[in-house]
Amino acid sequence: MRLMTLFALIAIVADQASKYWVVHVMEIWRRTEMLPVIPPILNFSYGENRGINFGLFASHSDVMRWVLTGVAIAICIAVVIWLRRNEQPKIVHVSAGLLIGGALGNVVDRIWYGFVLDFLNTSCCGWVNPTVYNVADVFIVAGALGMIFFANDDKPKKASGKKGA
Repeated sequence: MRLMTLFALIAIVADQASKYWVVHVMEIWRRTEMLPVIPPILNFSYGENRGINFGLFASHSDVMRWVLTGVAIAICIAVVIWLRRNEQPKIVHVSAGLLIGGALGNVVDRIWYGFVLDFLNTSCCGWVNPTVYNVADVFIVAGALGMIFFANDDKPKKASGKKGA
């Protein structure tokens, strides 16, 4: 669990630091056009996501803001409970930490701003991707994929003690 906690903290700090730098220090929100970082692949572009991935379930309602916050926290709790009940390799603990840290990074945004701050855009070769995302989203996807690909079967941890006769 320490490994999961460490990577969750790393993910939250990396996410919040990147958002602070790009949105508040670089003031990307003032730009009307994308800022090329690694042209044409990586650009910065300000976005406010009031929904989930790709703006699904987006709403300016405070109710939806708190519903999505609650769902994210419930998923984090479910992952911790699952990890405690199932013996998993270290890579799954790292993956769970990234997923949890990313989810909580976006929760912090919803609490502070009322929406999730997005600024990353990946486009290429004449195709302009209309969506933006953030570092937390990268951690969520990487963590989920790591858990899917590396998790053991859902076999509960063996109880300590003597085996029955």
